[in-house]
Amino acid sequence: MAIEFKPSPSLPPPVNSVGAVAWVRHNLLSSPLNVFLTLFSFYILYLLIPPVIEWGIVGATFSGASKADCTGDGACWAFVGVYFEQFMYGLYPSEETWRINLTLILLVILLGTYAVKTVNKLYLSLVILVVYPVIAYFLFSGGVFGLEVVETSLWGGLFLTTLLGVVGIVASFPLGVLLALGRQSKMPIAKSVCIVFIETIRAVPLITILFMASVMIPLFLPEGMNFNKLLRVLIGITLFSAAYMAEVIRGGLQAIPKGQYEAADAMGLTYWQSMILVILPQALKLVIPGIVNTFIGLFKDTTLVYIVGMFDLLGRIQAATHDANWLGMTIEGYAFAGFIYWAACFGMSRYSMRIERKLETGHKRN
Repeated sequence: MAIEFKPSPSLPPPVNSVGAVAWVRHNLLSSPLNVFLTLFSFYILYLLIPPVIEWGIVGATFSGASKADCTGDGACWAFVGVYFEQFMYGLYPSEETWRINLTLILLVILLGTYAVKTVNKLYLSLVILVVYPVIAYFLFSGGVFGLEVVETSLWGGLFLTTLLGVVGIVASFPLGVLLALGRQSKMPIAKSVCIVFIETIRAVPLITILFMASVMIPLFLPEGMNFNKLLRVLIGITLFSAAYMAEVIRGGLQAIPKGQYEAADAMGLTYWQSMILVILPQALKLVIPGIVNTFIGLFKDTTLVYIVGMFDLLGRIQAATHDANWLGMTIEGYAFAGFIYWAACFGMSRYSMRIERKLETGHKRN
């Protein structure tokens, strides 16, 4: 008997394959409520965007040596132009800023090498995580190969903000994984230590930890012994972020079905083999949004180092607004800082979405 195949009922094609008109109809005009919200949103944008363009571009002043040169009705971006180098590098010597730029270029080259298919990704990762930080440290601080020594007290601006954020993110992630595994450990001592550490750190604000690291710890050290303030702050930020990271990762571990653990045991894998090869990859994929959210929060929280006398981007801007030649430039300074932080955080958010799409296994609920 011949089997007759009937054509399946016609279904509307996917939204992303039928053009912009269908996308607008599906996302913005799909119901009377959506039509109202769309029109209301456009009205709000109509009220906000023209004044912002008028203030920030049309009527703005882009050059000048003092506030007196800003004769327009808009923003005085000359303030940012005059202090731009300090906003980027702090008080780092102008003739030595090439070292920071070179370090950034090296990082971009190393990250770009990931796109080369013939490169061993494991060795490249080890170079980035082990070798590169050593090279960066000596380039930043100097004292070798004839480089001028630059004290960390002169580091500041966006350079310091990025340094605190990157080091905190890179160092807190593996520590957070270990704390999450320790909190779920069957060994009472390890579990208790991890629980006490996580709950203690999460019970106090970051500013308290920074204050303890910067001011209180030197009081308990033997006379004549002292740690660099930047190092103490980095340790405080890392420990603070690791405690929150541990809870995010623990949520991913608890979401893994028990069958995955049993399957790893059935294959004869050791505890660490099962964690590294089976459990952690699945758990980390599930909590990518939470991990990135912690990273974004850490990057923004670096502004608190101003409290302990370190002038990051926001600290440099606040210090510049006290210049007698530029009094009243607070809005321009904060607008510039806001744009920088928005660009960095938005970039991390979009990159995390890209990773989620790349790791999508088809089990996502629509």
